[in-house]
Amino acid sequence: MPDPSSMRGAVDLSSLASRRSAPQPPAANGSGPAAGEGGPVPASALVVDATDQSFGQVVELSKRVPVVVDLWAEWCAPCKQLTPVLEQLVAEYAGRIVLAKVDVDANPQLAQAFQAQSIPTVAAVVAGQPVPLFTGAQPEQVVREVFEQLLQLASQHGVNGRVDMGDAPAEAEEPVEEPLPEHVQEAYDAIERGDYEAAAAAYRTALAKQPSDAEAKAGLAQVSLLARLQGRGIDEIRQAAASAPDDVDAQLAVADLDCSGGHVDDAFDRLLTLFAKLAPADRDPVRARLLELFEVVGIDDPRVGAARRRLASLLY
Repeated sequence: MPDPSSMRGAVDLSSLASRRSAPQPPAANGSGPAAGEGGPVPASALVVDATDQSFGQVVELSKRVPVVVDLWAEWCAPCKQLTPVLEQLVAEYAGRIVLAKVDVDANPQLAQAFQAQSIPTVAAVVAGQPVPLFTGAQPEQVVREVFEQLLQLASQHGVNGRVDMGDAPAEAEEPVEEPLPEHVQEAYDAIERGDYEAAAAAYRTALAKQPSDAEAKAGLAQVSLLARLQGRGIDEIRQAAASAPDDVDAQLAVADLDCSGGHVDDAFDRLLTLFAKLAPADRDPVRARLLELFEVVGIDDPRVGAARRRLASLLY
């Protein structure tokens, strides 16, 4: 639960704050009646689907109204119990809180940024800063108490706005953006339609032109991960890995799954343990996958640094 006296989030959202976004979250102003006055605003107006690319809009919105972040996945049964509770309460608060829903399978960077080791994980963003709230499904009364504490914390940091459904149309609010680089736009368009192979091809073209392009390298790693998991069932992947602990391909697949779901340490530990057991001649595929997952998570992430050191100790 949030500590009303301070901002306790240890996550750096600065890299996500500059991300571009097609959808625009609801506008908010700095005044408005207290929660419950005038009846609740429909939940659909106060709930946005946030992505790795659009989260900058959420960070900006959090400077005016606190944003609750629900990290969930389609396969997660507790998530399906909790999300309706969050949506109901957000509606009752009538614009004083916005809910941003994050599918961790589709948005590994946000799962990593919020250190979602299990789901559901619920956090908040207040004045651009992350605030951890709770993990696991919680009863309505507990969530309501957390929301009250969150509003106290937000008020102490000058975040007292409210979503105003009567504000100017979104078109008048959206900033004019410069066009994306051609290869980035091609990749984003391909990701939008679920064509991860085409997105990977766009990033490979960019890297062929400029091998030092860090954004393209990270993008290629991310879409390659999504392509490997596309069409594969979670139970199928986990059962295959459990029944064949020494099967390299099965272990690589479940490490992909863990990483995509935010279980970064589990993914790294699985691959490093496997790497240590293999003969030197058989280690290359595991090492290559580790390096790729390092790019997915972010090379500056401390978990990547720890895994790199462990990998180096196994090599030398």
